[in-house]
Amino acid sequence: MRVRALPAATALAVLFGSAALAVGTAAPAVADTSTPLPVQSSGDIVVDGVHQRVFVSDPTGGQVVATDYAGKVVGSVPSLPGAKGLELSPDSGTLYAAVPGDDAIVAIDTATVTEAERYPTGEGTDPQYPAWAGGKLWFGYGGAAQGNLGSLDVSGADPVVTLKQDGGWYAAPTLTSTPGAPNTLAAGIEGVSPISVAVYDVSSGTAKRTASGPNTDEYTASNLRDLALTPDGSHLVVASGAPYFHQVYRTSDLTPDGKYPTDSYPNAVEIAPDGTVAAGIDGAYSPDVWVYEPGAATAEHIYDFTNTADGTGAGSLAAGALAWAPDESHLFAVVALGTGGYALRDLNDVVQSPTSLTVNAPATATRAKELTVTGKLTSDAAFPSGATLTVTRTDLEFAAGKALAPVTVAADGTYSFKDTPPNGGPVTYTVSYAGDTTHESASAYDTVEVSRTATSLTLNKNGTTYAYGADVTFTAHLGTTYKNREVEIWADPYGSDKPNRLVKSGNVNSSGNLSVTLDLTRDTKLTAKFAGDLRSAPTSVTSRVYTKVQVSTTPSRHYKTKYAWNHTYYYFRKSVDPLFTTKMTYYPGREYRVEVQAYYGDAWHSGDKDYFELESDGVGAIELTGTPSTGVRFRLRSSYIDTDSGDNVNTTTHSSWKYFTFTS
Repeated sequence: MRVRALPAATALAVLFGSAALAVGTAAPAVADTSTPLPVQSSGDIVVDGVHQRVFVSDPTGGQVVATDYAGKVVGSVPSLPGAKGLELSPDSGTLYAAVPGDDAIVAIDTATVTEAERYPTGEGTDPQYPAWAGGKLWFGYGGAAQGNLGSLDVSGADPVVTLKQDGGWYAAPTLTSTPGAPNTLAAGIEGVSPISVAVYDVSSGTAKRTASGPNTDEYTASNLRDLALTPDGSHLVVASGAPYFHQVYRTSDLTPDGKYPTDSYPNAVEIAPDGTVAAGIDGAYSPDVWVYEPGAATAEHIYDFTNTADGTGAGSLAAGALAWAPDESHLFAVVALGTGGYALRDLNDVVQSPTSLTVNAPATATRAKELTVTGKLTSDAAFPSGATLTVTRTDLEFAAGKALAPVTVAADGTYSFKDTPPNGGPVTYTVSYAGDTTHESASAYDTVEVSRTATSLTLNKNGTTYAYGADVTFTAHLGTTYKNREVEIWADPYGSDKPNRLVKSGNVNSSGNLSVTLDLTRDTKLTAKFAGDLRSAPTSVTSRVYTKVQVSTTPSRHYKTKYAWNHTYYYFRKSVDPLFTTKMTYYPGREYRVEVQAYYGDAWHSGDKDYFELESDGVGAIELTGTPSTGVRFRLRSSYIDTDSGDNVNTTTHSSWKYFTFTS
């Protein structure tokens, strides 16, 4: 990405001319409050809005710790072996903790943070996961394959514990309830696959199962970690290790009725009194908590557990460790720190949600004709109503870009706009979202190839053959164009040792011509190029010309010359071996061909045709040996044969024939 007047994506579009997706990136925000907790583990979290306290259970440490909203510890209750599940009474005066290590439910005074009462549930019951419904405190209890429901009624003069309300559970079920549906209780078993959940009506004082499930073939959920009822009790939201979203079921029959997108390993869910859903995961490389309006498809806020100034913020969400303040002014979480230990986090570090933007323009378009560009802005978090996008058009005239009218995004994230490109060539539309407090910025682009008028360009001399060293003038002719009149002429001599090079550039003359004169020593491909302009298409044309080598053949060791049969003949004694010396333009690895012919039957007839290596000075010599016949007319020539002589940098060239004969 470049520093730009347009987004960097635009510069790339000019180069590549293809649609692309650009996603903005923002530095993660840092939480203001993340306070270490004096606990060895995390079991459950409850917020007391009346006293503005946060209670966290510590099963390993056998205690419940209380803090104020700022995370300052205000007290703790010890001697609660294995205490995990917590439940607040409707008046917020009592916090109930299930204590499996003592087979009891313990009541804690929320004002003084002291133990107020201990209610035995029976030896070996191992009570866990309390929930208030139907005027009673319900709890799951029992060991492996002995899970059941029990209740504690403290409304009378004497507390009443009732066991064996609904057995058959694999273990002590986790319970959840909601004040808005006071007679509805939901239950589920943690850590099994597939998950098992149920719904009860407790209005009669006993637990009547009304639904079991989940009832779906859509997916298999496994490893339940947390569950919560919506305020009206109509839906149950489940956090399970898989699938990688928070499932929603109707409580009437436990069939699927939506989902809240999150990420891998969901492990916590908490629903505020107004229905706002906080959904958390056990994830190290992604956001940790998503907050959704009821039934929304995109998150309103996303939180990521980044480091705080004192280094206590980074870590992963503990299972079931989300809790709303009743007035929804705070969302608290217990975080298992990467450095060890646990911290209470007040989630006020809204992380900008990743934002993606697409741009779809037609691949081609006609200049000065209207076209339509469409696209979509998407994110996990909902966009504000009336969100707008900036649009920039980049073309051959406006390389730095020209701003077009802003575009408003529709409710479903789509957008479209029309434009009439005034110039041809690659036209890039870059669309950008500036970002906001909950969204990263994003930019994307697409490029349209807009038509330009075809341009006429010619280059003469194509296919012509020239002598070695000839000075040849080449002329390019440019037809009518919009503005640009500049032409380049390139020459590419044959052979890998000679590069293609620019030999002339400039504006054509009033006749549309640009000429250059070259000294030809090799076959050469010439190319005339026109770069195009705003309305005239670029074009190029080639011309190939061929160049002979310099070659000569010189006889020696003859005793005389004589003009006969219309040629000069060289006379040799038959006892002498004639020597013929060839001089030829040199090229590495080049060979020359020698051809000898004899005259008889009123015609010349070829004899030997052999190739010989040319020395680096461009000279080669051969002798004719043997005992020739006297009185016979011969002739010899040396030749460069394109390709067959070892290279193709010149065109086939022959020396003149040298005529000779032998005498006694």
